[in-house]
Amino acid sequence: MKYALVTGGSRGIGRACCLKMAELGYAVLVNYKGNKAAAEETVQLVKDKGVDAEALNFDVASKEDVEKVLGGWMEAHKEDIIEVLINNAGIRQDTLLMSMTNEQWDSVMDTSLGGMYHVTKQVLNPMLMNRYGRIINMVSLSGLKGMPGQVNYSAAKGGMIGATKALAQEIAKRNITVNAIAPGFVKTDMTEELNEKELVNLIPMKRFGLADEVADLAGFLASKNASYITGQVISINGGLYS
Repeated sequence: MKYALVTGGSRGIGRACCLKMAELGYAVLVNYKGNKAAAEETVQLVKDKGVDAEALNFDVASKEDVEKVLGGWMEAHKEDIIEVLINNAGIRQDTLLMSMTNEQWDSVMDTSLGGMYHVTKQVLNPMLMNRYGRIINMVSLSGLKGMPGQVNYSAAKGGMIGATKALAQEIAKRNITVNAIAPGFVKTDMTEELNEKELVNLIPMKRFGLADEVADLAGFLASKNASYITGQVISINGGLYS
């Protein structure tokens, strides 16, 4: 069976990506760290589309957790292949650098950048053996232009962008593409506390994006139609920054 793994897949952009992968015919592995109820709801929504789904509880920031849970799943499913990986898990700990704690720096870097490394490393060898795969890294407008109050988040997402471009060159000959999606302001739990009425004035389209719009782009990049696109960072931000 061919699977798509979406980290941070229980809500928001992650959930929308899970549903899009289901529409492409993939069985879906829904990774989550803490919100079991939301992950199980996503699993059911995926199953309602007629494909199999399973929730996997592990912290992407923990190499041991990834090896134990994801590695254990792969060991138990040797006949199956994770063909699509969407590294979506990420957290924000926004504050000015002058008042940032070590924990705020480490947790953001470890989840986005470290998590991308741990999970990609775990699933890469089977993709290489299979000579096919799609890796999509969810980055951010912050990683492209930098955002005040987000030195940690901008650094993590900027690091993911560099890793995307480098890995794409390493594995292109094996028919594995690696691309990044850089959303601007998108309506999710992560942006709930932002002043939308004020921020839309910065956006040429005068609105926040929707998680489904990001997932549609992920769906294209995960498809065979995107087979000659790799090492790219594609912005989806309503014209805010390009």
